Amino acid sequence: MSNQHTYKQALDLKGNVNTFCVLRSDGACLPFDKHNTDYQQFRIDLVNGATLNDTSGNPITGDALTTFISTLP
Repeated sequence: MSNQHTYKQALDLKGNVNTFCVLRSDGACLPFDKHNTDYQQFRIDLVNGATLNDTSGNPITGDALTTFISTLP
């Protein structure tokens, strides 16, 4: 059994996709901070095939995932 997490985009207080953090499957909110070790692991997990879901829980794949990754700090 894999211990790799899944991730989900979060909403900000205005109901928009949060551009400052992502939610991990264990409930942690990971800030997009290149010095944060959990964020570093999130980036590694994405490259290695971890699932990133949109705010509705649908997997983000293909070009949309590539675009998302390219916007990360």
